[in-house]
Amino acid sequence: MAQSRHELRQEGSRVKKNKWWSILLKYGIGIALLAFVIYRNWHGIVDVLQKPMRPLPYAMAAVCCVTTVFITFFRWYLLVRAQGLPFSLRNAVRLGLVGYFFNTFLPGAVGGDLIKAAAIAREQQRRTVAVSTVLLDRAIGLWALIALVAIVGGVFWLIDPEMMRAQPDLAVIVRSALGVFAGTLAVWFSLGFLPERRAHRFAGRLESIPKNGHVLREFWLAIWLYRNRGGTVLLALLLSMVGHTSSVLMFYFAALTFQPAGAAAAIPGLREHFLLVPIGMAVQAFFPAPGGIGGGEFVFGRLYVLLGFSETAGFFGSMGQRLLTWAIGAVGFVVYSFMKKELPTVDGQKSLASEAHEHMLQNEAKKENSPVLQTGVRAH
Repeated sequence: MAQSRHELRQEGSRVKKNKWWSILLKYGIGIALLAFVIYRNWHGIVDVLQKPMRPLPYAMAAVCCVTTVFITFFRWYLLVRAQGLPFSLRNAVRLGLVGYFFNTFLPGAVGGDLIKAAAIAREQQRRTVAVSTVLLDRAIGLWALIALVAIVGGVFWLIDPEMMRAQPDLAVIVRSALGVFAGTLAVWFSLGFLPERRAHRFAGRLESIPKNGHVLREFWLAIWLYRNRGGTVLLALLLSMVGHTSSVLMFYFAALTFQPAGAAAAIPGLREHFLLVPIGMAVQAFFPAPGGIGGGEFVFGRLYVLLGFSETAGFFGSMGQRLLTWAIGAVGFVVYSFMKKELPTVDGQKSLASEAHEHMLQNEAKKENSPVLQTGVRAH
């Protein structure tokens, strides 16, 4: 027994070391790429910093940033309330700020979601449902971003086909977004014809996938859970569209902040930003560094170059918005400091996930033994 405990301690120590190495590696990737972008645009950066900033556009960017963030909190609140769970808007904001802090300053976007899921689940009896709200909130935000790229890109293709032909890289991105947009819409509508028994059977198959099976199962059940609440999902999508529009305005005003007052702005117009910013945000969301640092500056700089503008201008637009997100992340850290005792530990998060999983299996066992399901009639 003593030997077993010793081996467990060694295994835990090894996992923690690997985790820290992973975090350092992701930070290193982001900082190295950011340093590369700064080095390549050094003279342009110095030139811009020698000129005065424009405070009014940056104040407008700050308003847009706060609006975007709080729309995401309200969207999550709606998804939770749609399941009949007791949850206040105040708690949605508090937990949202804590999650925002983790997502902004720690590698990967899952950490903040895990904190939110564990915190809300510990206060709910329907823990699987509570966790599913966080999963679907993340999915809706990402899907709305892809939808915005597809819709705006499609409009550009109709009104200015020459620009799209001249930019094959942008055309590929827009085509991909259109494909994902159309495919996911088809899948979503087809779920309406899927019997409940088959939905749970498919969830069981996902569970058998090594390593990520439980996560995939939870995600699938979250989607299935909300398929019959189309009005709530539609409202959440509309809120996401408004939030992403606010993000576009935030980036545009942040980039405008570093343009000389009284002179023609050497940046793309607002219309072009509705195509560039969602693409850059989507790429940044998948970049492994904390908050997408380095990746965002590189991508936005290259997108500006594709439209014939300087990489330096794209760099400053990205850094301008990043400083605003850091400020809100700092507020999230203050909230986290006050809530730290209320939030579950890592071990607590794992136990909550295990309990939610066990509770879900028990519910499904009851459904499998239900005479209603056995006769093929859908249970409500």
